[in-house]
Amino acid sequence: TSGVDDAHVFISSGENVRLPCNNDLHDCKSTTWIYDNRHSAAVELIAYGKKKKDIERHERLSLGSDCSLNIKNITKEDYGFYSCRQYVNDKQQGTDARVFLHVLYVSSSSSQTEISAGSSVTLYCQLYSDSYLYTGVSCDDWIRSEEIHLFWVNQAGVKLTISDSRYQISAPGLCIITLTTTLLNEDDNREWRCEVTHRNQVKTSVTYTVKSS
Repeated sequence: TSGVDDAHVFISSGENVRLPCNNDLHDCKSTTWIYDNRHSAAVELIAYGKKKKDIERHERLSLGSDCSLNIKNITKEDYGFYSCRQYVNDKQQGTDARVFLHVLYVSSSSSQTEISAGSSVTLYCQLYSDSYLYTGVSCDDWIRSEEIHLFWVNQAGVKLTISDSRYQISAPGLCIITLTTTLLNEDDNREWRCEVTHRNQVKTSVTYTVKSS
């Protein structure tokens, strides 16, 4: 079940993130961090305040002085469910402090770094989230209940809508939104930004800059 004290952290790929540990005993030697998602078995990242060296991303992890878990250069594969757990004399103390990490990621239909004017390009903005694992509902149902929305905005910060004739905005699901447009000469170095809001507050965004040849 989902606890009332669960933290939800939204971050964009490529950024650094700090996951809070809200049950620390002021001595991180008792702190263990566990990572879980629905596609893999749970894995210990930190055990008794020490970083596990045999995990794939150990170089990007560190433990904060407040026992928080710091992750550098977030990738979309980092999304999921993190538990901060305290052990004293091999006995768990209290309940887990749980953090859901949601990662916003933008990709392009073009593999080229420069796209010629007159070409059509589609940008995909997806929120990677593992709500299903602990709530039992799909990503779509979860973000609907939590009032989470994805938007494309232009360089001026204005939301792009379906009524903009230059853009085709579509949402194949609530956790993904696409923007399709035909590039103009003046689009060189133009930025399009995808934002995620939670109850009308912007939580994070990803900027995609188009280079036209």
